[in-house]
Amino acid sequence: MESANQDINLNSPNKGLLADAMTDVPVDNAARSAAPEGLTLAEEEELRSELAKVEEEIGTLRQVLAAKERHCGELKRKLGLTPLDGLKQNLSKSWHDVQVSNAYVKTSEKLGEWNDKVTQSDLYLSASSTLEDWNEKLTQSEAYKKTQETLSQAGQKTSAALSNVGSVISRKLGDMSSYSIRHSISMPAMRNSATFKSFEDRVGTIKTSIRANGLSDM
Repeated sequence: MESANQDINLNSPNKGLLADAMTDVPVDNAARSAAPEGLTLAEEEELRSELAKVEEEIGTLRQVLAAKERHCGELKRKLGLTPLDGLKQNLSKSWHDVQVSNAYVKTSEKLGEWNDKVTQSDLYLSASSTLEDWNEKLTQSEAYKKTQETLSQAGQKTSAALSNVGSVISRKLGDMSSYSIRHSISMPAMRNSATFKSFEDRVGTIKTSIRANGLSDM
């Protein structure tokens, strides 16, 4: 005990002997715990070796995958494909996979069966017949006919009013254009001026617009 205490003492001349003795102990054997229950040391060594090999393969595959992803991104960049195009393609493929999946097919078939049962049920047929009767009675009622007639007359009056307004506007523009032309005959210099030509073009544009909108029979 006394010699051990002297070795641990940092001021002891034998302080390095304990450290040298510990370096002779294999690190693996010192840090490794006991083999799991049911495994021999040989089986444990074999499993550890296989684990190391699998981890090395995983690391290699990650490097290969990263290189493939970089190459794929470069090809997409050269083809002008954007991330949005890739998203659309992935969504389209995902939707196609959903449509061909067994769950989707079975659900569609089940919904079709339910729809057939509902449309062929007595309750559905009775409700449809009742709605048709109500629709026929409504369209044949006096109130419905009067409302339809009133709306038709209102539409005709509106069309006539718009036609009259278009005629008045066209007539006014025509008078203004005729006056301008007659007035320009006596004023050749004004007729050839840029202001007169611009005004004449605007009048022609307005008349063309009115004809295109059907407001006049010009």
